[in-house]
Order: sequence, then C-alpha cells, then structure tokens
Amino acid sequence: MRLVRALMLALAPLCALAQTSPVVVGAVISQTGDLADLASGYRKGLLLWQDEVNASGGLLGRHVELRLFDDRSEANRTGPLYARLISEDKADVLLGPFGSAATIGAAAVAERNRRVLLNATGATLSVLGAGHGYVFQVAAPYAAYGEELLGMLRAVGLHRLFVLARDDPASREMAQRFVERAPHYGLAAGEFVPYPGMTPDFAPQVAAARAAGAEAWIAFGGAADAAAMVKTMKRLEYAPKLFFARGAADARFVRNVGQDAEFAMTASAYLPGYATPGNVLFTQAYRERWSALPGLAAAQAYAAGQLLEQAVRQAGSLEQEKLRAALGSLDADSVLGRYKIDPATGEQLGARPPVAQILQGRPVVVWPREQATARWRLPYPGWKERTPIQ
Repeated sequence: MRLVRALMLALAPLCALAQTSPVVVGAVISQTGDLADLASGYRKGLLLWQDEVNASGGLLGRHVELRLFDDRSEANRTGPLYARLISEDKADVLLGPFGSAATIGAAAVAERNRRVLLNATGATLSVLGAGHGYVFQVAAPYAAYGEELLGMLRAVGLHRLFVLARDDPASREMAQRFVERAPHYGLAAGEFVPYPGMTPDFAPQVAAARAAGAEAWIAFGGAADAAAMVKTMKRLEYAPKLFFARGAADARFVRNVGQDAEFAMTASAYLPGYATPGNVLFTQAYRERWSALPGLAAAQAYAAGQLLEQAVRQAGSLEQEKLRAALGSLDADSVLGRYKIDPATGEQLGARPPVAQILQGRPVVVWPREQATARWRLPYPGWKERTPIQ
C-alpha cells in the first residue's frame, strides 16, 4: 500500500501536466541535408531541455511540447515553416533555427507576426536587422569574439597588433568590431587584412607582420586557416609574442598540426569545461543522454530553453507582449554565460566568449581571470625552444 501511495505521489505532477493543454515551443532545425550533422547537437540540446523542464513541472504548470520541423538545410524553406508554426500549429513560443542564414528568414516572419523568437544560433548582427523588436539573441554575436582578447592584450602589455580576417561575413564582423574597439583599450590595431578562404600559405602576411614589428598576430577565420598559419610560421621560424586564431578552437586544428598547436590562443562561445552556471550538470546530463560531450549548438539550444523558462517565470504569462518585455529586461545566467540584451536592437551584450589557449592538446580558458581554469603561457615560444609533450 505504501508503495502504491508513493507511486501516486510521484506521478501526480505528471498527471496534472497531462490534464492541461501543452505549451507548444516551435523550432525549425536542419535534420537532413548538408547541415544535419552540425545541427544534430542543437536538436539534442532541445530534447534534453524539454525532458528536464517537464520533469520540474513544465512552464506555468503546463507540459512543454516541442514541435520541430526540418528545413532540409535550405535557408529559404525556413520562413514558410515558421509561418506554419504560427498559423497552423499555434506555437506559443518560437526558438530560432540553426545558423544565421536560416535565422534571417525566421526573424522576418516573427517580426511580421509580432511573435517572440529566441535566436539561439544566429550570431551575425545582420539577423537583427532594422526595427526588430521580437527577436532576442541568446548566443554571443560574432562581433563580441574579440572583446575579452582586447582586455587580455592590455593586461599583458602587448600593443602592436596585426589583424587578419578570412573574407567571409562572420570573420569580417569579428575583425571589424575588434579593430574598432582596440583604441578603447589603448591598443593600435589599424585596419584588418583580409585573405581569401583556403589560403594555403601565409608567407606574405608573415612578412608584413615582421615589417610592422607586430607583437600579436590576431586572425579571425577557420580551422584550416589557423593550421596553414602555424605551418607557415614554423617554416619561416616566425613566432610573435602572442598568436591568436579563432579557428584554433576547432578540434580539427589540433588534429591537423599536432603538437604544433600548443600555446595558440583562441576564443569559443562554449566549451564543455566552461565555468558557467549550471554547465557541469548540463554536461553530465547531456553525456548520460547522448553518450557524447555537448558542443556549441547543443549549449545554444539548452541555453535558449533556460532563458525561456526564466522569462516566462518573470512575465507570469505566455502573452507575447509580456514575454517580449521580460526578455528585453532579463538579466540572467545560462550555460553560455550571462544574458543581457540591448532592448533597442535585441543584440546580446552579456555573453562574451572567453580566451582559451591550447595546452596539452586541448583548449582551456585563460581569460578573463574569473572564468580561467588555467594560467596562460606567454610569450608564444619560438619553434626551436619547444619540447615535445610527453
């Protein structure tokens, strides 16, 4: 009898949830096509959040039901699917799709219908557009990827910077904001030097950096670019006091250059070891559910869910204008760090990717100090001064 009563008490919250209409949370995710592998973590992060929020009582005492559509990795399909979520599926809240290109279409539909959309993955500022009032950025924008690095450069006394950017929108956005913000830190960045994608050799850029007496090499681009830079520098025996490559956060960088990856600085909006609130529990839960460590897409999805919960709790309602006001004023934490947006634009201001350094073959946070899990190693050692990792 006691066992029966215990089971009844344990199941009571679930029974209560089942008796009310669900809160429909809609999203479009690339589940097939070229982006499916990259976006799989986004879907898994949402499913984990759904399980957890329902286990804790749902939203406003109602069960949360995810309604997920597949855009087949085609950004032009995203807008119509969000229109369907609004008109046919009656979604209470919208979460953004995977990637900036798809999010632009989703944001246009959300704004036109005056529906709140939490933009989890669209990191480019062009997603926000002009006059957006219902789209709220969860992840750090690309423009924020160099902000903590500027603080670190000032702290270590490196002022002469050589800045490069791959010729793509994301990298240019990172580099442009970096050089604009450098004078605020007393640093001389000048104009950034663009380079084409898949550049195999950076000898001309190394020559230019040497001629300029650069103390720090700052590159915004991909993993293959970072690897090509390291190979070129080693061949030319060039080692600035600090080497930063955005692409060095990608595991493919270490696989490409092996131990030559050591001591490279980088920045990433998320790593499983980040000391953000709740990240240890999230990492454990994700690993137990999916037998893998979470990546950025999974963390973005989970953070969007966390912030939705907090905004609904603050608003006390799913009414769109009240939810919009709550998200505009919310100052909260997630596994991505702090959430605080510019209410005029929806741009994320709170989360700023920390600086990490490749040490013992993996990136660890070294700046800002309150988030650091290791002490940085500077200056970047010369190629003849290095000893193999045992």
